[in-house]
Amino acid sequence: MVSLDTVFDLFSKERRRYALYYLDQQEGRVSIEEVAERVAKWEADCEDDLTPEEYDRIVLSLHHTHLPKTASAEFIEYDAEKGEVNVHGTPAEFEAVLTVAKVLENEDEAIDA
Repeated sequence: MVSLDTVFDLFSKERRRYALYYLDQQEGRVSIEEVAERVAKWEADCEDDLTPEEYDRIVLSLHHTHLPKTASAEFIEYDAEKGEVNVHGTPAEFEAVLTVAKVLENEDEAIDA
C-alpha cells in the first residue's frame, strides 16, 4: 500500500499531473520527449506547434524535477540516463486519485486526447 501523502504529493504540481495522466494511458517505457510533447500541448490547451524554447523548458523540467520526484513511488521507474519512464502495477490509491483528478481537471476533455 502506498501512502496517501505520497500520492497527493505526486499530484501536487500541474505539469507532473499531466505527465502522470499521459503515462497512465501508455504501456511500457515512454521517452521523456514523448511525455514532454503531450504535456506541452495540454498546458497550451491546443495542438499548435511549440516553439523550441517552450519544448526544451518542459523537457528540462520533467527531466530534472518532475520525473525524478515520481520515481519516489515504487510503481514508477525513471531512468534518467536512457530518458525513459515506466509506470507499472499502480496501487488502488493512486488509481483512485488519478481518476478523480482527471475528472476535476478535465472540464473540456483535453486530457483524454
